[in-house]
Amino acid sequence: MPKQPSIFTPVLIVGCLIILVSFAVRASFGVFQIPIAEEFNWPRAEFSLAIALQNLFWGIGQPLFGAMAERLGDRKAIVIGAIVYAVGLVLSAGANTPLGMQSAEVLVGFGIAGTGFGVILAVVGRASSDDNRSMSLAITTAAGSAGQVIGAPLAEALLGVYTWQTVFLIFAALILAMLLTLPLMRAPAASKAEIEESMGTILKRAARDPSFAMIFIGFFSCGYQLAFITAHFPAFVEEMCGPIQPGGVLHSVGITTTSALGAWAIAVIGIANIAGTLAAGWAGKRFPRKYLLALIYTGRTIAAALFIMLPITPASVIVFSAVMGSLWLATVPLTSGLVAHLYGLRYMGTLYGIVFFSHQLGGFLGVWLGGRMYDAFGDYTLVWWIGVGVGALSAIIHLPVKEHRAPVPVAS
Repeated sequence: MPKQPSIFTPVLIVGCLIILVSFAVRASFGVFQIPIAEEFNWPRAEFSLAIALQNLFWGIGQPLFGAMAERLGDRKAIVIGAIVYAVGLVLSAGANTPLGMQSAEVLVGFGIAGTGFGVILAVVGRASSDDNRSMSLAITTAAGSAGQVIGAPLAEALLGVYTWQTVFLIFAALILAMLLTLPLMRAPAASKAEIEESMGTILKRAARDPSFAMIFIGFFSCGYQLAFITAHFPAFVEEMCGPIQPGGVLHSVGITTTSALGAWAIAVIGIANIAGTLAAGWAGKRFPRKYLLALIYTGRTIAAALFIMLPITPASVIVFSAVMGSLWLATVPLTSGLVAHLYGLRYMGTLYGIVFFSHQLGGFLGVWLGGRMYDAFGDYTLVWWIGVGVGALSAIIHLPVKEHRAPVPVAS
């Protein structure tokens, strides 16, 4: 009986490390919302727009870096992405006007694209066997969740010692340090049949396929919900949650303020998401991915609706964070795996990047609308309910997806 190849390849390990560091920094930006706004007396919408632009240009950059990796090589694309990411963080540290901060976040967004899911999942997918691919993509995605566990509390702790400007510089150094692992990242080439099929042919096939359009539209709500919560939930919890009672469980473990609870809520989401993402990877090998995606979006919709309708207490914040976390990035291995299954691995980075643009367009609107509506109405209620609505749409739109792969034409 032939020995099954190990799932833990050097490519997977390095990919997980890069995603972990990249996402730890990205997930921390919500913690900076109040300190930066208070220092410069900016309306909430100004820094929200900066984070929204970060999400939008992450989405714009994703297919570009995917194509760059397929043309120039994965490692070159990652190096360029990391350098752009670090430069954006350094410029963020020096920004003292809304326009300066917003311009810096454009670079940060491109940097996340070069060190994020589009490039890393494509190289991990090519380096994995057919049997291991679904779980490999899930493990890599879960590394992003681990970064989220680390990022917000780390930023909160560093802000207790350093200025927010210095914290941005520390994060820039971490992004550059992760490049030391790149020599270990070597993925095999695509199959002969996939190499013979041009990028233009694949893009045309996807553009004509209604299933690709449904996946594209469905990923919008994922970005809207995740980016809104990442950027605004710490401030939302600090301002809307009831007080933490002395003598309670949270108080006894050192979470004594709603500000600290907001940062740890992001960490709880990340912890729960590790389990949820791995479960999605396991299920994606055994059940139709479109039904799993519909179930995840339905669960998110119900959880978000119940949270906003019930009294917001420390306990409800923790429960919501755990439930939402279990469904958080579970969509990513399923969506990326579906794209690879339908259209092959050769141009997975570009195709997933196009789908991910929809995700980040949703992210842009979620973050920007959060700030605008907060300034207009004094709370996040309306923008939260919009998230509930788009989540329900995504649950429905995945059901007609035809989960079968069109045959790859054989060159004559």
